[in-house]
Amino acid sequence: MDRQDLNHLSFEFFPPKNERETRNLLRTARRLDRFRPDFYSVTHGAGGSTREGTFETIKLLRKKGFNAIPHLSWGTDSRQEMLELLHEYGRLGISQLVLLRGDRSADREDAEPAIRYAKELVELVRATTGNRFKINVACYPEVHPEASSLAEDLLHLQEKVRAGANCCITQYFYAVGAYQSFVNSCRAYDIRVPIIAGIMPISNVTKLVDFSAKCGAEIPKWLDQQLQDARDEPQRLQELGTDVVARLCRQLLDFNRCGLHFYTLNRAQPTQAIFKRLLSD
Repeated sequence: MDRQDLNHLSFEFFPPKNERETRNLLRTARRLDRFRPDFYSVTHGAGGSTREGTFETIKLLRKKGFNAIPHLSWGTDSRQEMLELLHEYGRLGISQLVLLRGDRSADREDAEPAIRYAKELVELVRATTGNRFKINVACYPEVHPEASSLAEDLLHLQEKVRAGANCCITQYFYAVGAYQSFVNSCRAYDIRVPIIAGIMPISNVTKLVDFSAKCGAEIPKWLDQQLQDARDEPQRLQELGTDVVARLCRQLLDFNRCGLHFYTLNRAQPTQAIFKRLLSD
């Protein structure tokens, strides 16, 4: 496989909390930059809890020459606060956003959000900035955990696209069939924008299982068994994770040359191993 076989490649980071984590993030960005990503995205915490951290991380990465773009979620920001943030990102020369509904902050449960759904945030950006930004939104091949059905989930995604979203990035998954079926369902709902596959490298079994339970991502039984067998053998787990995820990426590219969006967790090595395996195919 050549890099040109990928219609899209991006890497996701979260804001570092201290100087050590900041140095690690920059080191990770440098190591992954050899794969020529379209962008690095930086997450926005629950209820806007990392709002300033996201902004400062974006500024730092762009200062160092990396094309970093922000995640933006409604949190408890007012409409005016959201507009001011959009203005600041525009001043940084940013041309893309990842817009999410986001999660309510645990310590702000009583706060009334200014914007309830991602669709409303897409509408706000389009109404106030026109086509200034390319808009990426989230989607869920295995159905959003709060949706009552696939049909309901697809209707919400359709609304976001009709409101002005240009591209969808999926939650991660490990069954290629889930992505294939989801893409076909999207087309049946006249959702024609690109659907970028979210990819989660495997390096820590406990964290993966916990996070997957929270976000509604399924770990197939066959994979769960192999992970449990290898969980106490770091080298074996690393090889297993690389093999499984690289094979998934290859299958995805064979299906429709979709783009890939890696959830890096600010670590270079697992993503590097997967991508090097792909490039050697």
